[in-house]
Amino acid sequence: MRYSMFGQTGCRVSALGFGAMNLPGVPFEQADAALNYALDNGINYIDTAAGYRNSEEIIGQSISHRRSEYFLATKTNKRDYASAKEEIERSLARMKTDVIDLLQIHYVNYVDEFRAAMADNGAYQAALEMKAAGKVRFIGITGHRPDLLTKWIAKGQFDQVLFHLNLAQPFATDELIPALTKLGMGKVAMKPLSGGFIQPVEKAIRYPYSQDVNVIISGMVSVDEVKQNLAAMDHEVEAEERQELVQLAHDLGGHNCRRCNYCSCPIDVKIPDIMISSQIRKTLGLLPKGHGFFEKQKESITSCADYEPCKEKPLCEQKCPYHLPMQQVVQETAASYYS
Repeated sequence: MRYSMFGQTGCRVSALGFGAMNLPGVPFEQADAALNYALDNGINYIDTAAGYRNSEEIIGQSISHRRSEYFLATKTNKRDYASAKEEIERSLARMKTDVIDLLQIHYVNYVDEFRAAMADNGAYQAALEMKAAGKVRFIGITGHRPDLLTKWIAKGQFDQVLFHLNLAQPFATDELIPALTKLGMGKVAMKPLSGGFIQPVEKAIRYPYSQDVNVIISGMVSVDEVKQNLAAMDHEVEAEERQELVQLAHDLGGHNCRRCNYCSCPIDVKIPDIMISSQIRKTLGLLPKGHGFFEKQKESITSCADYEPCKEKPLCEQKCPYHLPMQQVVQETAASYYS
């Protein structure tokens, strides 16, 4: 396992982090085994959030007795001071710990959300207060807009950023990662499989592993998945492989979607998933979870072309900050069901 200094925190963290978001979907015994196996095999970064159902409780039940062995990161998606402070205190109780190593202001994608969280009565003030009380050690931020995150970290108010980085979403490498490196901040990459779309798993994991990040958060729910992720990192990425992965990421990222989710669809088409996987489907094929997604989405996707309010000017495209041809990609996907 590769370890690195986590920004300016003085902590050494493992290159592979355990993403606990999906643990509530499996039996406790399975989750418990996965978490303990991860710790036994050198993973020392555990990532969760208050909003991940009972993920925090599972961590508290299964590994709180081993608290000195891991760096614990959680998140609050509250924007106001009172709600955020209450949620942080609840997270401490749920995870059966006296201190959260990293408290992240979660899922900040809009300028107005950032301003609200950073206001005098915002969530950031609650995090600062909890830090002063010794209940939080470091403060970070998460989001899906690497361009905005690059601006928001400039004042030095955060210790870390959590961002997307995978073969289909390499955009953090443009400005965000270099800015984080320059500022000496912790760099945590999430969604190496883009939520279960990218295969093969080893190739998907090795792309972010080849980049300048401290931790790659992979969502794992079993001992076998932990083993699979560890195996993908059992040797370093050499120059030739890295060049191949960077070129593949350039090709697969041609859709340009950041998954900022501005494009909410009135007929529930999951546009970011379709945009991001559009090239993956053609080039690498999909993991079973990806195939399942397209089966579930078939009715919505095939209804897109007939939705009257979008006939002249698609509603989703009016909301997109990157002006992407989303309706075209969705309708191409619809056609694929009948080809």
